Amino acid sequence: MSFQLAVAEEDFPAGVTDAELFRFFVSFAILAPSGHNAQPWLFKIRERNLDLLADRTRALPVVDPHDRELIISCGAALEHLLVAAHRFGRQLAIDELPGSDPDLLATVRLAGDVTPSANDLAMFQAIPNRRTTRTKYDDRVLTVELRDACRELAAERGAELTTIEDETRRAEIADLVVEGDRIQFGDPRFRRELAAWVHSRRGATKDGMSGESFGMPDVLSPVGALIIRTFNLGKGVAASDRKKIADGSPVLAVLSTESDAPGDWLATGRALSRVLLKLTASGATAAFLNQPIEVEQLRPRFRDAIGATTVPQLLMRFGYGEAAKQSVRRPIKDVLI
Repeated sequence: MSFQLAVAEEDFPAGVTDAELFRFFVSFAILAPSGHNAQPWLFKIRERNLDLLADRTRALPVVDPHDRELIISCGAALEHLLVAAHRFGRQLAIDELPGSDPDLLATVRLAGDVTPSANDLAMFQAIPNRRTTRTKYDDRVLTVELRDACRELAAERGAELTTIEDETRRAEIADLVVEGDRIQFGDPRFRRELAAWVHSRRGATKDGMSGESFGMPDVLSPVGALIIRTFNLGKGVAASDRKKIADGSPVLAVLSTESDAPGDWLATGRALSRVLLKLTASGATAAFLNQPIEVEQLRPRFRDAIGATTVPQLLMRFGYGEAAKQSVRRPIKDVLI
């Protein structure tokens, strides 16, 4: 079932102001993925342009101390915005990191008309259907054509997508994910931060992760948060992740960049958006396994394990699995300044 959008295609406000168009496009931008579903973005609509800002009040200082994943999430929202604009025949001019304000990540303005391609239309249609699917995937392997298309889409935004199917490397990566699980869940600060973002989808905040993400009914989300906060679940989480990699992850994939600065993080998010929407349009899905990148002491070992000369930003698994429910989203009024 598709996510219940605040607006639909037929609500497109033809022949109106730039500000009204931007508001419409933002309705699709906010369906982008974000760490812990924190939705760390704000949008400021001006008369002729739109500002994308980082919402640092939604930062994750334990798991993401440098706001790297926060900016990646904002980059994904920026690309969702572009995909929506292209669907309705509007070209956008995007100025990334335009000034000295570190919270101002991009300024966007309308830049004429564009004829949407078949790929533009397919990616737009995928926006409400995209999921982070954390369950085991079946044995189907992504076609070479789909993997190549995802690599090309990532490259268009300045990121490199590497797929890993070699069993020796997969085993090394699994070991690092498991070690990352144990380190993270062994840290009470990590558990408190994670638990703070576990709430029922019926909650007033319309953010965070439902207990369903951890294998329990949504109504028991508060219980799940209490368990996460109180107990070190690292051993069990590690065993589950190892099994998912060994038996339920046809393809592991890494998004990386040439360097490791805010501009690279924004590029990673934009590439991520394109890759995930392409996968969704093709009937595939993805989930994140970022532990070896989030845990600082594991990053050099992870880079060696995958033989990278670039900087790994995200580790994912691609495949085909049962669709999860879409995470809740804050209403657009809450993300507009």
